[in-house]
Amino acid sequence: MQIIRHSEQTLKTALISKNPVLVSQYEKLDAGEQRLMNEAFQPASDLFGPITLHSPSDWITSHPEAPQDFEQFFSDPYRKTPSPDKRSIYIQAIGSLGNTRIISEEYIKWLTGYCKAYFYGLRVKLLEPVPVSATRCSFRVNENTQNLQIHAGDILKFLKKKKPEDAFCIVGITMIDLYPRDSWNFVFGQASLTDGVGIFSFARYGSDFYSMRYEGKVKKLKKTSSSDYSIFNNYYIPEITSVLLLRSCKTLTHEIGHIFGLRHCQWLACLMQGSNHLEEADRRPLNLCPICLRKLQCAVGFSIVERYKALVRWIDDESSGTPGATPEHSREGNGNLPKPVEAFKEWKEWIIKCLAVLQI
Repeated sequence: MQIIRHSEQTLKTALISKNPVLVSQYEKLDAGEQRLMNEAFQPASDLFGPITLHSPSDWITSHPEAPQDFEQFFSDPYRKTPSPDKRSIYIQAIGSLGNTRIISEEYIKWLTGYCKAYFYGLRVKLLEPVPVSATRCSFRVNENTQNLQIHAGDILKFLKKKKPEDAFCIVGITMIDLYPRDSWNFVFGQASLTDGVGIFSFARYGSDFYSMRYEGKVKKLKKTSSSDYSIFNNYYIPEITSVLLLRSCKTLTHEIGHIFGLRHCQWLACLMQGSNHLEEADRRPLNLCPICLRKLQCAVGFSIVERYKALVRWIDDESSGTPGATPEHSREGNGNLPKPVEAFKEWKEWIIKCLAVLQI
């Protein structure tokens, strides 16, 4: 295991900058916000730790990128920022996200609520779910895994046409695996920052996707024409578990972070770290490091205290019921399913520690 540990001065410069204008901006932050962000360059901080690499296949090793500090983010001429008339994040479900209509609707609501808290201060709106056929996308059966896949680029074109006038961005979510081009095996998601559109699949986050017993395998693609989407009728959807919800929330907020102009983080353990595989994605925390938090706050303009309180409320709200309950066997008529949030317990404890620092 390799630890990437930057010097205190390097982290301080990455966060605050040496540009007098940006230093002055930082000094105008609330005292509690400065106290929390200063944890970035405290070696003994138990809130923000260094990045750990576990194998040569981890993102930073296999995808060398120039790091992005706050000043580079702030000065990026191509960065998109929400404006007063474009402050909405739209979420478009493609295909069903649960094995009943009620589960699918609840799952989308949970993800929407999480985004509202994470990007606190922006509106998050749900579009009416659409079947795969509405996108007119290409699709295939992956010759290696035998799982059904839809073409990410075609979905992006569909979303671009659907993007509402008041949208900062529109993101598609699906339980069907994605591929970006014929020569690629798969992709977790794809986004166009200039167009403010993204598509993300949660298919590979199910507990059984990589097992031999995965029920989503398709033995043969029976396709009468390019407009025959009948193969997607009653297509296999994994059980919605707490871990699947956690992974979905991570992916959604990481990818929307990119649309805000946040590049992959190379400073501290952070949601915005890149990930090459599921194990690395699972190691990545839900929180932003102080450098990326300052970037997002600069773009959106939220109070950090209020944002963290909103996240705690999301974890606590509607989570009554049997601990660890999942809606696998729920009947179609049951509404108000318990939100499976047990996997978020450590995240909540971490936020409470941050609130203590912010509110001293």
